Amino acid sequence: MKQLIIIGGGAAGFFLASNLKYCNWNVLIIEQAKKPLQKLKISGGGRCNLSNACFVPKELTKFYPRGTKELLSVFHQFQPLDTIEWFKNKNTNIKIESDNRIFPETNSSQTIIETLLNETSSNQINISYDTQVTQITKNENKFNIQTNQNSYCADSVVICTGSSQKMWKIIEKLGHKIIPPVPSLFTFNCKNSLIQNLQGISFLNAEVSIPQLKIKETGPILITHWGLSGPAILRLSAWGAREIANLNYTFSININWISEKFDTVKESLYKIKQVHPKKNISTLKIYNITQRFWLNLLDHVGISNKLLADLGKKDINRIAEIITHTQLLIDGKSTYKEEFVTAGGVDLKEIDFRTMQSKLISGLYFAGEVLNIDAITGGFNFQACWSEAFIISQQFKYKE
Repeated sequence: MKQLIIIGGGAAGFFLASNLKYCNWNVLIIEQAKKPLQKLKISGGGRCNLSNACFVPKELTKFYPRGTKELLSVFHQFQPLDTIEWFKNKNTNIKIESDNRIFPETNSSQTIIETLLNETSSNQINISYDTQVTQITKNENKFNIQTNQNSYCADSVVICTGSSQKMWKIIEKLGHKIIPPVPSLFTFNCKNSLIQNLQGISFLNAEVSIPQLKIKETGPILITHWGLSGPAILRLSAWGAREIANLNYTFSININWISEKFDTVKESLYKIKQVHPKKNISTLKIYNITQRFWLNLLDHVGISNKLLADLGKKDINRIAEIITHTQLLIDGKSTYKEEFVTAGGVDLKEIDFRTMQSKLISGLYFAGEVLNIDAITGGFNFQACWSEAFIISQQFKYKE
């Protein structure tokens, strides 16, 4: 019987193994950790955001800063709707939340882990935990895999080891090009009096841009104790991952906190001034801006205790300018919660995305973040894993 070795016991590795029911190969998963699926366990705050309810492949690819073109054929073969059906068929109920993120109905990643472990066990897949691959070579039609435990011989190998620097070096020695990795999905460090001591305050519809890179995002942002986070910030970090790394994570951003035009805000302030001239500027509530942020803003421009009647043209212009065009210096990054995504990996030009097989080495396959593919938040990174792994599984089904 032929031997298939899957290197990496994460989402891609176990989903592949779960789909090998109709496979006449002997299959072994090699995993360096002592327990399986640890990244999946903590994802989505322990709830496991396993996909996103975007069911049109061409639209789905737009959520991937790297891999947009290549994933189109992949998602035509297996997409989020297929993911939902797959888990439902395993008696794992799935729910779609209002923001299109997909979770297990139990709100527990353990549900997904148990499903994958049960299917892998049912398919009689062997697993070697606490095992590190140290070398892979290929002689004629056989792969030789050296680990800290044993040596193995395989007819085919699937590598789905995520953003492992050690494995990238091993893959490089096999002849593949590795695009140098840089972080993606990170938050921005910023020390500025405007946002100081305002952690927890959010703006639901902000516009954030990095003029130097000509990239822009709209959506929720969150002020944290170290700077800025939230979906709009994370999307910026994903789309600009490599360019931001080249700037050494020091750059300026522009923020329109409420996505309104300068003139519109200015006119609103003039109208309020006319209607409530004796009202103190510090008590003003405008555009659902929180009181804490408003007071910080007024301190920032030096007009924290004025009557509206006493506001001059310069005062109003300055307030409107801060609301619609804040400029902040970003100095560094922080990892987003427990989730860490890397831009970089195996060069996509060297992969046949109809099968996920290497174009350079017959019998060698790749899936997951080991490839130079990454996505924004929302379940998209897991969906790429499921889709790529499923495609590989089809290459090992019984041939009629």
